[in-house]
Amino acid sequence: MITLRGRERRGQDWIAAELGVPARTVSSILRRHGMPYLRHCDPLTGEVIRATKTTAVRYERSRPGELIHMDVKKIGRIPDGGGWKAHGRKMSRTSAEKKAHIGYDFVHSAIDDHSRLAYSEILADEKGPTCGAFLARAIAYFHAHGIPAIEAIITDNHFSYRRSNDVAAVITQIGAKHLFIKPHCPWQNGKAERYNRTLQVEWAYRQVFNTNAERSATLAPWLAYYNTQRRHSAIGNQPPINRLSPTS
Repeated sequence: MITLRGRERRGQDWIAAELGVPARTVSSILRRHGMPYLRHCDPLTGEVIRATKTTAVRYERSRPGELIHMDVKKIGRIPDGGGWKAHGRKMSRTSAEKKAHIGYDFVHSAIDDHSRLAYSEILADEKGPTCGAFLARAIAYFHAHGIPAIEAIITDNHFSYRRSNDVAAVITQIGAKHLFIKPHCPWQNGKAERYNRTLQVEWAYRQVFNTNAERSATLAPWLAYYNTQRRHSAIGNQPPINRLSPTS
């Protein structure tokens, strides 16, 4: 059980279902062995870090499409041949290699608050036009998967959301509201924040990749698994697709 927790970095509900034991038993054993809560751990290394503030009251919208969470997660690109996960942080590098700027991938994501259905793409930046075009594709994805109407979209206050005419045009076109979190309160967009952590642990840093293209190619299969097979503890240990009506 301890080994499973350390390897998979999943919560008590998931471990309990895997081992066929009560979640309370898993929790007791994890606490007895001094295992930290996942929310207190770095998603990449599993090491304990300073916890961030969370909402005092959990909430869930009553129907699909009532609220969509939207965010961007920036992750470092992988150099050809593999990065430090493949070779270790102390691997020998030339001065030129150390100075080379590999850059970042920008993983744009949208998550339905009620069902937790998610849509993600790897894009080159997080500028307004990019965010607007992504949102349009995300809406089409949600429509195709049983969410015909979207009432509101919540984002942080990044200028690419707040000041983007492209984002505003898409939201206006579908007749939705654009909600913004209170400054310096990322937990108000908590479902996107939690999804980003899952994205890191279960996709971006789950295994060693030798090239950035190799990692990028695994996002779509992982997303399909997340939406149709992966058990989600917050919605009764069922995948997001189970909370949606099939489209005609």
